[in-house]
Amino acid sequence: MITRPLDLASKLRPEPRNFDALFFVNVGLLVLFFQLFGSRFVLSPGLGVDFKLPEMPGALAGAMATTSTISVKNSGQIFADGLITMEQLRVWLKLEAKRTKHPSLLVRMSAGVPVSVQNDIVSAAREAGFGANIVLAAEEAPGDVPQGR
Repeated sequence: MITRPLDLASKLRPEPRNFDALFFVNVGLLVLFFQLFGSRFVLSPGLGVDFKLPEMPGALAGAMATTSTISVKNSGQIFADGLITMEQLRVWLKLEAKRTKHPSLLVRMSAGVPVSVQNDIVSAAREAGFGANIVLAAEEAPGDVPQGR
């Protein structure tokens, strides 16, 4: 080895003792940290891999930038800054409509959400002050996607 001619190995610190307990304490603290202070940007709560937007021809033509977004699952769960009920959604929509001069709302509904839930949400958004600036999210049908240049 290259350290033998200069006897560098004798000048190194000795190897540390076993720190296995410290390893488990660190892992435990990390788990506790992520449980208490989990970020909605790391793992979005409630929106699993089964969330699928409905497909509609011409969906890209109606696309626009919005100021607020909500997501609705098949089970009727509504997500806007976390899981909320329909009554809480009405309050949240009123607060969001007051935040900007021209509020607009993007409603991302899973493909199996009943139309009655959609109507309730749209009417609550109109009452809150979003007016005609409500966009229902949809994916372009596979055969209708425009091909580049």
